[in-house]
Amino acid sequence: MRLTSFTDYGLRMLMRMASAPGRAHSTAEMAEEFGLSRNHLSKIMQRLSRGGIVETRRGGGGGATLARAPNAIRLGDIVRLLEQDQPLVECFKTESSPCALESQCRLKTRLRGAETAFLADLDRSTLADIALPGTL
Repeated sequence: MRLTSFTDYGLRMLMRMASAPGRAHSTAEMAEEFGLSRNHLSKIMQRLSRGGIVETRRGGGGGATLARAPNAIRLGDIVRLLEQDQPLVECFKTESSPCALESQCRLKTRLRGAETAFLADLDRSTLADIALPGTL
């Protein structure tokens, strides 16, 4: 399995946030810490907010906080949210994808099983399990 950089950076941001769950974190400070574009991290933060993983506030003293305790946020749920528009293979796309092998293919079922097993394994861990050393 290969995760997109969008998911990779989202997980990194959440690991940082889980190390101090009561503190508001700004995308500017995380962008500086990770050496990434603030705009890119803002897009990730928006997806995490829409998915109910973080809560955001604008203005002075604003930033993002975890919407739930780190031990209540499953890694599989994070990956599903951040990878939702990234099918493992072309034929997993929701719209029909022309494939000359479709009627004979035995690979698709196995790949779907592998993807399910991968996410099930991640579901056994929480954000608290991967939080950076800090206040947890």
